Amino acid sequence: MSDLLDSRLALLDQPAHREVLGRRLHGIEKESLRVDGEGRLALTPHPAGLGAALTHSSITTDYSEALLELITAPHTGHEPLLEELRDIHRFVYGEIGSEVLWNQSMPCGLPPEKDIPIAWFGSSNIGMLKHVYRRGLAYRYCKAMQCIAGIHYNFSFDEAFWPLVPEAGEPPDMSRQDRQSARYVALIRNFNRYSWLLMYLFGASPALSEDFLQGRPHELERLDERTLYLPYATSLRMSDLGYQNKAQAGLKPCYNDLPTYLARLYEAVSTPWPEYEKFGTIRDGEWVQLNTNILQIENEYYSSIRPKRVARTGERPLRALAERGVQYVEVRCMDIDPFLPVGIDETTSRFLDAFLLYCALEDSPLFPEGGHCSRSANNFLTVVKRGREPGLQLNRDGKPIALKTWAMELLDRITACAALLDRVHGETGYSASIAPQRAKVEAPELTPSARVLEALRSSGMTFQAFMFELSRRHAEYFRGNPCSGELLAKFRRLAEQSHAEQQALEREQTGDFAEFVAAYQAGLSLGTLD
Repeated sequence: MSDLLDSRLALLDQPAHREVLGRRLHGIEKESLRVDGEGRLALTPHPAGLGAALTHSSITTDYSEALLELITAPHTGHEPLLEELRDIHRFVYGEIGSEVLWNQSMPCGLPPEKDIPIAWFGSSNIGMLKHVYRRGLAYRYCKAMQCIAGIHYNFSFDEAFWPLVPEAGEPPDMSRQDRQSARYVALIRNFNRYSWLLMYLFGASPALSEDFLQGRPHELERLDERTLYLPYATSLRMSDLGYQNKAQAGLKPCYNDLPTYLARLYEAVSTPWPEYEKFGTIRDGEWVQLNTNILQIENEYYSSIRPKRVARTGERPLRALAERGVQYVEVRCMDIDPFLPVGIDETTSRFLDAFLLYCALEDSPLFPEGGHCSRSANNFLTVVKRGREPGLQLNRDGKPIALKTWAMELLDRITACAALLDRVHGETGYSASIAPQRAKVEAPELTPSARVLEALRSSGMTFQAFMFELSRRHAEYFRGNPCSGELLAKFRRLAEQSHAEQQALEREQTGDFAEFVAAYQAGLSLGTLD
């Protein structure tokens, strides 16, 4: 353990400081495709009983009309966090009839590209903006790729946390906001250095259905007549089969500081891309993308972690970050664990807290140009494709190191962070979350990715058939434990309220869509960055 990590852990272990550390918040966004009775993508509209996808705080849609996104509130405890996620699943199952939630990151059986329905958010200008943005994604990346699902883990420290662990060299007159932003960005640097470990431990998408590729070239092997895979892959979702295109290839912000990160994204959402210019924004009288820039909006930049700030109504995320700084981080690389009813459990959630605490407390030097940043990206891509390969070596500071050796060293350091969290909360759950991870490093067959491949081989079933069977079992569990009483009434009130809010937006809006898009683009102004 580094001297810096040790000293910061000691500082936080003081009784007065433990309480501040205990006020961490975590929330979950879980995506799931709705599928029909044969495990194929549901072509039905977003069920009205779930509420309006545009305005509901807990149940919305992502890319496709069939891609649900289930969102918890932020919680300080892991049990209430997972309980809320289970409750949302229970309510959803009461409203989707015979349909099933596909509990896997790689998609179910998909129809032809043209038949995958894009999410609809109503006729208001903001609803149309969301829809047209998704039309642009279809052109830029293809619809099938946008049907990939995952779990996003939102995490924050209390604002009083950062002054407790000062950073050497910080200007004495540095504002609280700038200090907090700088330290979150330092956390993100370390996350990028070490997130390959999460892919090894929790990646659960080593295989996929053949029709996902829709004829695109690939380097996958064939497991059976309908299933493609890589023998040592952990997460094909996070590989170059996932969210990739040529325009984004040059967008690799290394998170040395927030202004530079914002400037890179600002350039991307303001700079036209020749191929997109040729395609245009309106065809046959219909909007096909919001603009012809490298990114239509900030959220189009796909990364394994994002700095975040809750934006005000109508406020661009870049402006929110520029004006008020980083509020929390969004971890975006976690696969759905298909063996778990909601795709994640408390053990994983507790380990993520310990991992993120380690990333926050460990020394986080700046990335040199062409240095650690690219090496970290290469380590990540190596693990998502070859993570369980015997004897696999990664690149640490320009030197080869066995994945197993480095993983155990990291787990030793994370163990110290977990022990502190146990003392903060008066429990043993955080330390207990480490043991299963050590076991996975010692025995790769215990990883979710290996378990998925073993289940496919032993069952003799295709990826499509096996994952549908697993998803159907989870559906039976939730349908056997439906929402009732006050909980059901609460969800129905939220659904009714969301419909009323969407209708009000549609009724009260002024101006046409072109004016709305122009005003939204103008909201990018970042002062000196503009």
